[in-house]
Amino acid sequence: MPVVGVIGGGQLARMMIPPAVALGIELRVLAEAPDSSARLAATTVGDYRDAPTVLAFARGCDAITFDHEHVPQEVLRALVDAGAAVRPGPDALLYAQDKLAMRARLAELGVPMPDWARVSSVEELESFLADHGGRAVVKTPRGGYDGKGVRVVEDAHGADDWLESGPVLVEELVSFRRELAQLVARRPSGEVRPWPVVETVQQGGVCAEVFAPAPQTTEAIERAAAEIATTVANGLGVTGVLAVELFETTGGRVLVNELAMRPHNSGHFSIEGSVTSQFEQHLRAVLDWPLGDPELRAPVTVMINVFGALPDHQIVAALAHQPSVKVHAYGKGPRAGRKAGHVTALSDDLDDAVYRARAAAAHFEFSAPD
Repeated sequence: MPVVGVIGGGQLARMMIPPAVALGIELRVLAEAPDSSARLAATTVGDYRDAPTVLAFARGCDAITFDHEHVPQEVLRALVDAGAAVRPGPDALLYAQDKLAMRARLAELGVPMPDWARVSSVEELESFLADHGGRAVVKTPRGGYDGKGVRVVEDAHGADDWLESGPVLVEELVSFRRELAQLVARRPSGEVRPWPVVETVQQGGVCAEVFAPAPQTTEAIERAAAEIATTVANGLGVTGVLAVELFETTGGRVLVNELAMRPHNSGHFSIEGSVTSQFEQHLRAVLDWPLGDPELRAPVTVMINVFGALPDHQIVAALAHQPSVKVHAYGKGPRAGRKAGHVTALSDDLDDAVYRARAAAAHFEFSAPD
């Protein structure tokens, strides 16, 4: 029985458990706390930033992978030096951890992106604003997610607090028609499999809804999204699932916004909606097993996130009202704005899938992000 160790005990590790059981894989989880979302598979509770803790956890694992990208580079490289199969490895994960490094590397790969710059002073930010219509997006290089560490500025002093800590990333404010996400999986031997491109709807900087495949998408956009993600996966040497968040501009271009080197919220639709889910595919990839078919099981799949909490009685009510909709609870304590679960509906018709998914989600008294 192969053993896969997952660093991080969040919902992504939790959703790896069913496919691991199905494939006969032993899943071990290094969780941050005893009550983590993935506590069903948590064999160790400890600090992922502590090298001895992580090295002890990795012993006996055939591959090490991640629920998040926050493990420090020095810990990742200690794992590699100890002979662990770290997938994705530190050289790839660097570009998911540092947005400035990511932009520079993607530029070398020739991937289409918003105009960007590394700025270290008010004067540099002022110059960028002057060249880009007086408005821009500023991002902290590290630590931002779900809308955190991102702000729109119209004044050169709009990022003074962040500049005190070092350089920041500034990007043009893209005029986009919608946001897309392209997921691919890559195994060490080089096989790459893309899922159909999906549309994501953001609320308060957090993904709220996903439509698979992206409605009313041209073949040119589909081809561009898949080619971009494949180029990034190969160019960065990614192993496992890679999510590339994209802007589809009003001019018909596709630009890279963000990267995630792990299963991603935009791919949760694949649990029911694809022949091979992102979680099964990720496990196959990190073990260098043949990748599965990522094609859709139905013409339309809609996934809606639920925030705050999923109490049992509300789950029961949702299941009774919408018996064909699938409900996923992450086993988390209630907290406003927190992703607590999601619902998924499959259909031959987009309007029908949207209606049933939203009708199920409406049973939850959730608090969405501001």
